[in-house]
Order: sequence, then C-alpha cells, then structure tokens
Amino acid sequence: MHALPPSLGIPHPKNQRGFTAIELMVVVAIVAILATLAAPSFTPLIERWRVRSATEGLTSTLYYARSEAIKRGGGIAIDATGGWSLGWKVTSTQNGVSTDLQVSPAPNKVSMTQSNNKDMLYVDRWGMLSETSGGAPMAVDIAIFPDGKSATDSSAIRLCAKGGRIAQMKHGAACP
Repeated sequence: MHALPPSLGIPHPKNQRGFTAIELMVVVAIVAILATLAAPSFTPLIERWRVRSATEGLTSTLYYARSEAIKRGGGIAIDATGGWSLGWKVTSTQNGVSTDLQVSPAPNKVSMTQSNNKDMLYVDRWGMLSETSGGAPMAVDIAIFPDGKSATDSSAIRLCAKGGRIAQMKHGAACP
C-alpha cells in the first residue's frame, strides 16, 4: 500500500495557534496610546538634533570657505542673503567673475541670527573673517535655535569664530 502524502490524510488540529483580529486591534490601540503619551517628551530631543545639524553644517561651511580663501588667495564670501535661516552659499570672486562653490539649503525648523545682523561674511587670503571685502578681521557670533524659541533656549547653540578658531557655546551662552 502506498503512503499518503502528509498533507492529505492527516486532519489539521482544531487548536490552531495565532492571534484573533480583536487581540491585534487591542494591541494596536495600546501602542497608539503609549506613542501619544511619549511623543511630547521627544520634542526637545528632536529640536536639539535639528540645531546641532544646522550648527555642524554652518561650521563645515566656515572651514570650507577658509580653506578655499587660503587656496585661492582670498576673494571668498559666505552669502546668506535674506537671512541665515534661509540657507547660505560660498562664492568665489576672481577677476570680476563670481562662482558659487557650495550652496547649503535652509535648515529645517531652525532660526539663525548673526549678532550684527549681517548676511554676508568675507574671508581674506589668510582665512580671517570680516564684514566687508578687504575689511579688518572680526569675530563671528551666530545664534542657532529652534523656530519659535529664543537664542537662550536650552536647545540653542551659539557659533563663535574668532581668528582661526570656531567654537560652539551650548544653551546660547555668550561668545568669549
């Protein structure tokens, strides 16, 4: 006699394992309630991440502009026309021709203000920052903070650049 394949002649057990639709709906409802309760506690964390990301992006741009200015013998500008919160670009002006070297988009849900309300920085051939092309070197003081908050918020960071050093001050503390 031939043996039947296992799926054919053997009845399936009546007690199948798994979850019912009601059990799954109860679990989904509990997870949704817990997520709703936990979401507000993540807001400060997300704000700090956004501010840190914008700060690192601007710091990277300052270092890039300095290195390009040293390499090209000056003529580099960091242009934030319309405000730092709208993004910025690094441009090179050589022989009267301007070229965009790097364009950085606006940071998401982050505000940025420079202490002297300038939207343009120039970098000379030694890598020093100034407010005017060929002007005297100056300190840069840019506050970066979440939208709707102030520059002294716990999530805020102040970017300070003086000479060749760029420092980040937490909680919007004043530049040294």
